[in-house]
Amino acid sequence: MEINVRVSETDMLGHINNASYFTYMEETRLDFLQKLGMDVRADDFTIMLVSTKCDFVRQGYFGQTLDIETTVQRIGNTSFTLCTEMCDKESGNLIASGEATIVYVDIVQQKAAIIPDAFKASLQEHLRERSEEQ
Repeated sequence: MEINVRVSETDMLGHINNASYFTYMEETRLDFLQKLGMDVRADDFTIMLVSTKCDFVRQGYFGQTLDIETTVQRIGNTSFTLCTEMCDKESGNLIASGEATIVYVDIVQQKAAIIPDAFKASLQEHLRERSEEQ
């Protein structure tokens, strides 16, 4: 997914404000999940963000176009973790990387629920290969 950095997302020096990276991650995360067929507004079940982090690798600026990719890092019984890499479209340089852990929640019982097999299978198709170093 591409995002064009707007002036309102920058600080006084024209750098991307740190909070904006979390907005980019949210936008691409929701787009990713919707493309997998995950309805985040079901009546009985939903997903809940429980943890997120972002590492700022290089400075990003107003006017840049970011190429943002989301992959699956881990799939558990009731939760999964997504990774996001934000790169400058022109140079390909990594600007920031982040991750978000999401829990599948039973709304009625107000507790974590087992991720449905069909959704797990969709996530599995996007599971990021771990390198030998990790």
